[in-house]
Parts: sequence; C-alpha cells; structure tokens
Amino acid sequence: MTDVPANSRDKPAKPEKKLGLVGELVEIVKTVVYALLIALVLRVILFQPYTIPSASDEPNLYRGDYIIVTKWSYGWSRNSIPFSPPLFKGRLFFTPPQRGDIIVFKLPSSGHIDFIKRLVGLPGDRIQLKAGQLFINDKPAAEKPLGPGVGDLPGGVLPVKLQQETAPGGRSYKIQLATGQESAGDTGVYVVPPHCYFMMGDNRDNSLDSRFDPGLSPDDPKLGGCGWNAALDEKVGDQQGVGFVPEENLVGRARIILLSWNTGATEETACCASIFKPWTWFIDARPSRFFKVLH
Repeated sequence: MTDVPANSRDKPAKPEKKLGLVGELVEIVKTVVYALLIALVLRVILFQPYTIPSASDEPNLYRGDYIIVTKWSYGWSRNSIPFSPPLFKGRLFFTPPQRGDIIVFKLPSSGHIDFIKRLVGLPGDRIQLKAGQLFINDKPAAEKPLGPGVGDLPGGVLPVKLQQETAPGGRSYKIQLATGQESAGDTGVYVVPPHCYFMMGDNRDNSLDSRFDPGLSPDDPKLGGCGWNAALDEKVGDQQGVGFVPEENLVGRARIILLSWNTGATEETACCASIFKPWTWFIDARPSRFFKVLH
C-alpha cells in the first residue's frame, strides 16, 4: 500500500467571502431591477390589469371590477407602453378589432388617460341612434327585451330597461337604457373615418363616448386624422366626450373580470372597499363576479 502524503489529504474548505453591506445592497437592487423588467415585459407584451372606475359599461362591467386586458389582440403601438413614449408611429403586427369587442384605449383628447368602451363602428361605417336604437349602415341592430333592472344613471340609481343587442356579424351583448327620456338617444349620422373607430358604453344613458365631441379642433394631431364634424353636436349637446378613436390609440381587449369589489352605488357615493382598509378586501368582495369572461 502506498502511503498518502500528509499534505495531500483533505483540506478544510476555504470560508466563503462575505459580500458586505455594499455587496448585499447591489444584489438587492439587481433583484428588484430584474423583477421590474420582467413585469414591464409582461405588461407591455402580454397582459395588463385595470380597475373599472365608472358605471358607463353597466350591466357588463361595474365600478370596482378588476379586469385583465390582452395586449397582443390588436398588435402594439406606443400606447402599449406605460406613459406612451413617442418611440414609433403606427402599430406593429396589427390585427383589426372586431365589432362588439370591449376595448381599452387612450382618450384622444389627452393621449394618456385610459378609457374602456365597446366597439360598435368600424372604419367606413355609418352609425346613428334613433329613439335609443342603434343603426349601423342604415340597418337597426336587433334588440331583445330582457326585463327591468336598476342601474347607475346621471340622476342616481334608477330603474332601467335591460336589452340584448345583436350587431351585424351576430355578436350579442347586454345593454341598459333609461326608462324615461334618453341621453343622446337620437343622433345625427356619424361616418367613421379610415383607421378610426366608434365606441359606446353599454350603459347608453350614462356614457360620454364617441357620440360626443372630443373637444379638439378637427386638424389636431391628437385625433390622428379622426376629425370631428361639429354639426353632430346639435343633436347631443356640447358635452365633451371621446369622439372617434384613432387606430393607434387602441391598447388591448378586455377578456375577463378577475376580481371584483363593491366600491359604492354611484361615483358620487363612493364607499366600501378600499386599498387602505384591508378588512374590506374580504367583506366587500363580490365573488359572484370573479373569473367572469367578457363578451
């Protein structure tokens, strides 16, 4: 047997170097940066959450609904990125939206505020409302009464008429109308310009949408070529709304209500669930609206 030299036997492992305070701080910063970059990529390319702030899309979306929007549905524009930096123009990998989609978009008059409405008018369409009924290219959208209900209207929580509306192409969805005099229920004819879209809230009598003047001059660059005919204001009044939505302003398609909390009966009487009151996350939750697919 060969003797093993004493100095070749197992040696004790060298102690690991300690990073020290500065090194630990650097590691923490790197971890945070990586996490933020991953979150940014997911938010820009795949999904983005939104909380519904108003009642304009009742009876399908209510204040306090927490929804998920798919960013890839219509491709990407500068508005897909937080704060809409002017990195490029137009859309990448554009897929045109379909009539009836519920869409998040940037309000043309600001370029930064997120709005959510239903798409009812495509480029080249003629849109009009007569006695509250939607007409697309001079043909009425089919309506089916669903009975009475209550909804958030300009005068408070009031009785409403629930209806199922079916647009050309067969897409059906619920809408609600005031039982009395309707707001902007009789309009002129809106001709949707190229590369522009006409949006409406499902709560037809409590929605400042594409029926209303965007409040900008027709040649304002924020409108992206979706100029406005001021003569249309004669029927609906001079309230500022959305106007036509430029193709570049589309952010994504609303797909599902992930969670929902009661945040008050109306915008004027906000209450109940609050991010600063953790116990309300449970007592004011609306589980019946969790994981509800949007149509």
